[in-house]
Amino acid sequence: MRPYNFTEIENRWQNTWRERGVFTAKVEPGRPKYYVLEMFPYPSGKLHMGHVRNYSIGDVVARTRRAMGFNVLYPMGWDAFGLPAENAAIKAHVHPAEWTYSNIRQMRSQLKALGYSYDWDREIATCHPEYFRWEQKIFQEMIDRDLAYRKSSFVNWCHTCQTVLANEQVENGACWRCGETVVQRELVQWFLRITAYAQSLLDDLSKLEGGWPEKVLTMQRNWIGRSEGARVRFPLAQPVGEVSEIEVFTTRPDTLWGVTFMSLAAEHPLALKLAAGGGREAEVAAFVQKVRNEDRTRRTSDDFEKEGCFTGAYVTNPVNGRQVPVYIANFVLMDYGTGAVMAVPAHDQRDFDFAKKYGLPIEVVIKNDDTPSDGALLTAAMVESGTMVNSGPMDGEPSESGKAKVIAYLKERAFGDGTVHFRLRDWGISRQRYWGTPIPVIHCPACGIVKVPADQLPVRLPDDVDWASYDGGSPLLNHPTWKHVKCPACGGPAERDCDTMDTFMESSWYYLRYTSPRCTDGIFDRPSLDYFAPVDQYIGGVEHAVMHLLYARFFTKVLRDLGYLGFDEPFRNLLTQGMVTMPTARCDKHDWLFPHEVNEDGSCIHCGEPAKLGRVEKMSKSKKNVVDPQTYIERYGADTVRFFVLSDSPPERDLEWSDSAVEGAHKFLQRVWRIVQEAAESATSTPSTPCAPLKTAHRALKKVTSDMERFHFNTALAEIRVLFSELANFKPETDAEKTAVFEAACLGVQMIAPFAPHLCEECWEILGKGTLLATAPWPAYDEALIAENEFQLVVQVNGKVRDRLMVPTDAAEDRVRELVLASPKTREFIGDKQVRKFIYIPGRLANVVIG
Repeated sequence: MRPYNFTEIENRWQNTWRERGVFTAKVEPGRPKYYVLEMFPYPSGKLHMGHVRNYSIGDVVARTRRAMGFNVLYPMGWDAFGLPAENAAIKAHVHPAEWTYSNIRQMRSQLKALGYSYDWDREIATCHPEYFRWEQKIFQEMIDRDLAYRKSSFVNWCHTCQTVLANEQVENGACWRCGETVVQRELVQWFLRITAYAQSLLDDLSKLEGGWPEKVLTMQRNWIGRSEGARVRFPLAQPVGEVSEIEVFTTRPDTLWGVTFMSLAAEHPLALKLAAGGGREAEVAAFVQKVRNEDRTRRTSDDFEKEGCFTGAYVTNPVNGRQVPVYIANFVLMDYGTGAVMAVPAHDQRDFDFAKKYGLPIEVVIKNDDTPSDGALLTAAMVESGTMVNSGPMDGEPSESGKAKVIAYLKERAFGDGTVHFRLRDWGISRQRYWGTPIPVIHCPACGIVKVPADQLPVRLPDDVDWASYDGGSPLLNHPTWKHVKCPACGGPAERDCDTMDTFMESSWYYLRYTSPRCTDGIFDRPSLDYFAPVDQYIGGVEHAVMHLLYARFFTKVLRDLGYLGFDEPFRNLLTQGMVTMPTARCDKHDWLFPHEVNEDGSCIHCGEPAKLGRVEKMSKSKKNVVDPQTYIERYGADTVRFFVLSDSPPERDLEWSDSAVEGAHKFLQRVWRIVQEAAESATSTPSTPCAPLKTAHRALKKVTSDMERFHFNTALAEIRVLFSELANFKPETDAEKTAVFEAACLGVQMIAPFAPHLCEECWEILGKGTLLATAPWPAYDEALIAENEFQLVVQVNGKVRDRLMVPTDAAEDRVRELVLASPKTREFIGDKQVRKFIYIPGRLANVVIG
């Protein structure tokens, strides 16, 4: 019997698949298509186990759908722009392009070694000019539609990365990439008007129900954040220049008579101007600066201390004429509403805390039976619904119905109106870095913003940046020649825009480019796009719910409106895979330890001191609880690694790495290898008999087919394990049984093929099939063999289990008695004793009482 030489087998079949173009996808009108895609990787240079799990899931889906008759598009590419390449250039004095393409070569080799069935002819890299030229064209068309615009605003700034971050890229007040605390800075930036699509982005989430995880849909709904309320204009007691009023947005117009002060965000345009000339300029300026540098997320948290600074200015409440003071408050953000809040301390807890701290009035205007009339007696804000009181013409009105009546009251008197507000803000895309897509506009002193002519696209990055002497700032801004150009409109001296685009731009439309990646006369070839797109199954991490996934939905709707697409959602179905986890280990002397740095007795290999084993966490380089996929591929083979990462947990759940479980997966594949060879060697031409293994195989096939459709890969593999266990234990006695074992082994190989394709391709050949398993159709199960026309009867003699028999399900009790008493094993225990009683529990048990 041949040994299982996984290295030789995997190399052989990878070469065969490549040479025969097995996974090349072509447009075939009339044939059903299936587009499966994983979120493409950043070319960091090395695959980690999270990658392996993600791509193994995608490959199983792709291979299964091919076998089921679909024309599968399954591409791979590289999200190749970004800060790591630029940081590597600064550290190692190597050009970002050189670093990036070197990493791509290395990771491509690793992916090919795992045998994933990608159509490599469609490979893209977003840093290639032939990719980003079309992104520049899309951006220019967005300018034409007023969907891209430039304005000065406070932005999220990361000192470490020296660049701006979009709101979605700030996690708990820190940079999503490096963890540095984010501060506010005022810069002129390019924005995409994603807010123009807020309602559409919200409404169309209903189209994704059932196909996307509910958690992701909820996260997007919350991020878009639709609120219905009122805009209310409060006149300033003393106008500031041409500004005579401050507008607020409120979801509680029913509390308007209870406003006792106004709170402004530190970033509000009037924050400093309101204090001018009142003797409070220095105090207000210091407070504003302090707040702007605070963690924006913490500013809105319940446990963050509420602080404020009186500006010296007042506004007039339009419904009762009362003048109320204007404060700068640290818990108000410009991102929500207008950056100004009408404060009603009796009915909002933050306002209540603030009013208590600064001795401001608290006036009850919504009351129920338990509410004191005097706000001074409140121990906390009354935030529930109730009856409007102290509210002039609205007294006695239920607060819920009162909201609409107050809005009508405001509109009638031109004080305000009803409105819908979204939490979603426009997407700031300007980045002060080098390694990104150049923004294709020119700034002319005479003509203003001028688009780079279409025949001059793509705008390329300069190759001659001196990384050895780089000392911070924007490399493009500091470049001696690149930015200096002639204005396309007037011919006068002008400058290029020296920012680059947020790298989430590239990943917002890459799935479209895969449909025709070599198209040179357009963003994509429309017939190819119409055939393959949208994506049928998308796979990636839930951490992208309000960044990449939201941006891709926005881009799709924009391109639809620009006439490029005939659909409005990019991904019909979404699977968010779990993380690969592993326990951490730490030594007091040597800090975090890699798994191989911990001895079997739990001690540190460097000093012998006991290592402290920590909790199971996501694999991370910083805590060293990582394993190198290449090590395990070399030790056990790609099929074993692929098999393990899908066998121990549902794909949407976390998977804990276990060396012993990997070893177990390898032993199982070795068992498959032995069983297949034995089945092939003993095969006969005699027709098969429906013996137990063949029935088990067809039952397994029915279950596995259903599980594969629902991505229940771990339960499918459990069913396959049961089948091969039965095959290992079954000893065929007739040629018909040998044929049945052969047929069962063939079905088993087909079922396991998406998980361990190299091994199964070799087994398919050993079984004499003469075709490529990668192109073979998915098998059909035989209902007749699955039908439960017999059951296993437990036979007891005097109450002790002595035998088990297969009995027809429709057998009467007399027939069951005959079969039991005729069984040699049962007769052995009865001997010459007399059968005194026969007890039969239908479908389960028979007890022979002897004496």
